[in-house]
Amino acid sequence: MRSRRLFSLVGSAALLASMTGMSAVAVVSSSASTAAEVTPMLRMASGHFKAAPTTAECVEDIGLACYSPNQMQAAYDMAPLYAKGLTGKGKTIVLVDSFGSPTIKHNLATFDAAFNLPAPPKFSIIQPAGKVPAFDPNDSSMVGWAEETSLDVEYSHAMAPGANILLVETPVAETEGLVGIPQIVKAENYVINHHLGDVISQSFGATENTFPSNKSIFGQRSAFTNAAAHHVTVLASSGDAGTTDEKNAAGTLLYTHKVNSWPSSDPLVTSVGGSQLHLNSGGARTLPDNVWNDTNVLGSPAAGGGGVSSVFGRPAYQNSVKGVVGSHRATPDVALSAAVDGAALVYLGSWAQPAGFYLIGGTSEASPLFSGIVAVADQAAGHDLGQLNPTLYALAAHHAAGLSDITIGNNGVTFVQNSRTYTVGGYAAVPGYDMASGLGTVDGSQLVSELAGGGAS
Repeated sequence: MRSRRLFSLVGSAALLASMTGMSAVAVVSSSASTAAEVTPMLRMASGHFKAAPTTAECVEDIGLACYSPNQMQAAYDMAPLYAKGLTGKGKTIVLVDSFGSPTIKHNLATFDAAFNLPAPPKFSIIQPAGKVPAFDPNDSSMVGWAEETSLDVEYSHAMAPGANILLVETPVAETEGLVGIPQIVKAENYVINHHLGDVISQSFGATENTFPSNKSIFGQRSAFTNAAAHHVTVLASSGDAGTTDEKNAAGTLLYTHKVNSWPSSDPLVTSVGGSQLHLNSGGARTLPDNVWNDTNVLGSPAAGGGGVSSVFGRPAYQNSVKGVVGSHRATPDVALSAAVDGAALVYLGSWAQPAGFYLIGGTSEASPLFSGIVAVADQAAGHDLGQLNPTLYALAAHHAAGLSDITIGNNGVTFVQNSRTYTVGGYAAVPGYDMASGLGTVDGSQLVSELAGGGAS
């Protein structure tokens, strides 16, 4: 499964106490599990968090921060927008996931109740590319996609509580290369052709190098050109393995040199990378954001994806940063919360054994977070904004207040593979655009105003 690796923090207090010299981070796993990884979803504390924990409780129990949707809203300065009635009302966020989750409507209702969020005006589920197989809780791919679906739905809704949610489920798991991609393209074209959504969030990707050819990637772009023609915004997570990425569908091998992944690398897509937030209980920052990179803590690659595409040339909107990116499309474009130390609290249903609140990180979190901000901006503008990248880079060139530069950290990774240690050098966060954090992170209130036509302030 390639749902941006979807890092989920799991652990038992008793187990952790028995791990001499090992922190709670030692039991972080990816849904794209390999033989070397811990089985996904080992349980927290007394089996799990039955009730949503506070940040302090997460730190006390497992040594890592966790953040609620309310803290995320505060961190991205959404309150002034909500006070004006700008909640995404009248807009629809489209979330595309293989298989989906059998308990997703219950998950969202429980999540909303825990954090005093309203239910979305409309929450629909469609399967336009074919009927999804029956859920099997023993199928790790299905379980991983159910986790992904829960994260996508809950945190897109958290940022745009007045927007409609459309979950688009596909019947084949997206892994590497073309596997699962044609079904996703068919489903997205259906949504666009039937005018069912305003912003599409994709928390998945395949390494460009795993496709049969560059031509085969160009053959799967119809949904993006369709979206551009219909002014639908398309987002994608930039990746969770820093400057490397997976080499096979099983997730057991990584490239030992810099690579990038599609659809994040597509010029028609806004690539959403990963940052680490440092928040107090009210969601105020206690430290500046930095590039998400938990690799040293976790012992395996866990960092925001970024780099240059081997497929696409530099789009015109990146001409302003050509000194950084060179002649090819570079990612990410922006960066939002993705760290495991500072993970999102996600409610998972009964198949999680047991149901409860879990900590999940990765750029799978960043893309749905940004989709909510885009939905609010669409409402504020009174029309769909469509392709965002030309505007984002123009705003950055004018030092707009809606984009906040990240200048701390890098996305290089080190890992052991076939008994050898490899380091794939990363990109450092520096003033201005970089391939670790893009143009930086966002101030939702300012950025919505700027995207909606208020101009740089």
